[in-house]
Amino acid sequence: MAKGPLNGVRILDLTHVWAGPLATRILADLGADVVKIEAPTSRGPRSYGRTTPLGGWIGGAPGDEPYNVNAVFVKLQRNKKSVAVDLKTSVGRTTFLELVKNADVVMENFSARAMPSLRLDYPVLSAANPKIIYVSMPGYGMDGPYRNRVAFGPSVEPLSGLTNVMGYGPDEPRNTAMALPDPIAALNATSAVVTALRRRQQTGRGALVEMSLHEGAAAFCGPWLIEHQLGEPVKRFGNRHPNMAPCGIYRCAGSDDWVAIACRDDRDWYAICATIPGSLDATADLEERVQTHHNIDQLIETWTLRHSKTAAADILQEANIPAGPVNTTPDMTSDSQTIARNFFVSIERGPTPIPGNPIKMKGISSADWTPCPRLGADNHEILREWLGYSIEEIDALECSGVIVNRPPA
Repeated sequence: MAKGPLNGVRILDLTHVWAGPLATRILADLGADVVKIEAPTSRGPRSYGRTTPLGGWIGGAPGDEPYNVNAVFVKLQRNKKSVAVDLKTSVGRTTFLELVKNADVVMENFSARAMPSLRLDYPVLSAANPKIIYVSMPGYGMDGPYRNRVAFGPSVEPLSGLTNVMGYGPDEPRNTAMALPDPIAALNATSAVVTALRRRQQTGRGALVEMSLHEGAAAFCGPWLIEHQLGEPVKRFGNRHPNMAPCGIYRCAGSDDWVAIACRDDRDWYAICATIPGSLDATADLEERVQTHHNIDQLIETWTLRHSKTAAADILQEANIPAGPVNTTPDMTSDSQTIARNFFVSIERGPTPIPGNPIKMKGISSADWTPCPRLGADNHEILREWLGYSIEEIDALECSGVIVNRPPA
């Protein structure tokens, strides 16, 4: 496994979709020994036919094992090992509980009723291993009137209040279309695991760590929450900012190219006026700039349309004005800054560049990272090394279908 500060920490990963897998990927990048516990059908059927999954295929084609090259799935599974075991069977459940006895952390982001229905909730796991740290990430938490509601990032986000201030006017709020509660929950979960491990060092006791996608996103509500409580009107500004003007996204030369510009204060405004030729009024204060924002935007865009987005950003940055091109995915992977810092890694087939780990510190490197494992690729290794199972015992589990290395036909 990857070397790093969490080397030696064993995590059983039952997560799915985005929030949970991103959390365990970060922990695996930091050196934790993460074993993905997968259902036989967790990656989909053995054959996808003509259906292409969201995000496509790693390497560009489904190949002979389409269930192993789903790009969205693969992106989140590096540095992990895979044990595909059917937890709905009594033998599979018993095998999992034996793994729990040898683990430090169990993580899942199912609905609040999923683990209790499998008889694998915290009381059961802590009875098997009193030192286990159990991290549960349901959409709305383990209790309350929404406990059993179906949760999905794009529907949780509006409930959190974040969507209330997104949009370009009073008529229609917009959400991010990318399910912000998921990565927020992932980062919360990684912090929670490290905190719980630290506390266990001090007390010798395990813990139940519970968080919800909903509350994690609600905690990101900014000053508009306070303003509303104080009776102030809450407005949607689109790409603008309540305390900066001008601020926005401006069209550049090209079919669909844009540059983001933010004017933090009068000093930035003077620099903008000195950099962008035209009839911008360098004496205008913030209030005047807010009132004439539309006219200012038109004058700025007349200039940005004469430049590429990168050239416009470079010129503005030379004048110490906060500006940056609006990158597409190809722009992101070819950007000189990300290339210089080796942020995107190409360890999957293709090669397909995948975001690295933003944490930079001694002892953390992508040099020893491993790609997403195939379904059930580590059944033998984990059952043998963690539990001391014999080859005959493992073969018996395979013959009975309790563990698999490909989906059932």
